[in-house]
Amino acid sequence: MTDDIAVDPVLRHQWHVVARSSAVADRPVGVDLLGERVVLWRSGGEIRAARDLCIHRGTRLSIGRLDGDRLVCAYHGWEYDGEGRCVFIPAHPDRDPPAKARVEMYHAAECSGLIWVSLGPPVEDVPAVPELHDPTFRKVLCGPFDVQAEAPRVIENFLDVTHFPYVHEGFLGDPHHASINDYTAARTPEGIVTTEIEVWQPDPDGTGVGRSVSYIYKVLRPLTAYFSKTTGGAFSMLFMVTPVARRHSQAWMFVFMDYGEMPDEEVESFQSTIFMQDLAILTNQHPEELPLNLADELSLRSDRTSIAYRQWLRELGMTFGTC
Repeated sequence: MTDDIAVDPVLRHQWHVVARSSAVADRPVGVDLLGERVVLWRSGGEIRAARDLCIHRGTRLSIGRLDGDRLVCAYHGWEYDGEGRCVFIPAHPDRDPPAKARVEMYHAAECSGLIWVSLGPPVEDVPAVPELHDPTFRKVLCGPFDVQAEAPRVIENFLDVTHFPYVHEGFLGDPHHASINDYTAARTPEGIVTTEIEVWQPDPDGTGVGRSVSYIYKVLRPLTAYFSKTTGGAFSMLFMVTPVARRHSQAWMFVFMDYGEMPDEEVESFQSTIFMQDLAILTNQHPEELPLNLADELSLRSDRTSIAYRQWLRELGMTFGTC
């Protein structure tokens, strides 16, 4: 990994979820992304993101306040507009602030109840799937789930169905039904896409009857993945991992389903249970970084999605969370 994690040539130009929209209202909010402290606030009806540091004496702007559309530093009252320019210095009220009195701005977007930030010019739009805008699907936002693990490890775990019978026994799998059919994982314009992967599950649709179901996985961005599952109805998930800092990630997920009446709170509780089971694995892998040299670990045909993912990250030149 590089010493300065914020300069990762791939992730610096990707959108990352940093907060729910509801978390940023009438005060500035501080978040961490790729080892950088970021301040969020609203100005001119839009979400703004900047380096969380007043250029005067290095105070966190996130401990300040808002005065209309202006972000006000708590230390000396310097006021910044929505473009990051200092527009008023109380100690010198009759003097225009110097041109270099401005904070470093980042790219910010608000979509589907989430706030996204890209530290550099984003190379693509905010990740999306058709279910987000399809009224036939229920949409349940879960997270964030904190994990002391590298973000690529968290994504690879999401892509791995062969751990279901052991890590999620009784929920997503059974050790007596652990075999996986042959499948492919191919690079496409959409990202990495698998063919159908057959998995036996003890209760895939809430009927209490175990049977095999089909998963199709997609890796849409380096830290954004998705699956769709046939359960008797349509069930899918958009999974996003935020690289907060080294060995610190946050997982967010949208659960989509066109069947059932389970309350949102129960859906969130179930996903929390599943993620807590994964947590024990993710915090006990070595090396902590994801190896991109396939010779470093033993892989089989059932690991084809993981293999394709590692090859892709290596070709992209991603350094954060990899070795």
